[in-house]
Amino acid sequence: MALFGKKNKKEETTSCCCGGNCDAESMEKAENAKSEGAGVKVLGSGCAKCNQLEEATKAALEQLGMDTSIDHVTDFSQIAAYGVMTTPALVVDGKVVSYGKVLKTEEVVKILQKVRE
Repeated sequence: MALFGKKNKKEETTSCCCGGNCDAESMEKAENAKSEGAGVKVLGSGCAKCNQLEEATKAALEQLGMDTSIDHVTDFSQIAAYGVMTTPALVVDGKVVSYGKVLKTEEVVKILQKVRE
């Protein structure tokens, strides 16, 4: 009986936040992806909130007259490489500047002005 101390022994398996894709190769790719590509990235699964943040960021970049190319990262191993556990997140020049909430265009403008001074 497994109620009092005797448990069925199962093989121990390691698990991680990205569903088991945390081998050395995929983590190295994720680290490299952090420094490549667009200067502005939205991290998230592609849900409605992630898309709202992307639209607000595009509007903010247009308002400031900056390059409006945004990289939308949906690969969870790349997102984890930034240390982000709550999406959507905004990354500017390799630095996480916001996570876990949808920013308004005005908020993104302030962040971009502060980061890119």
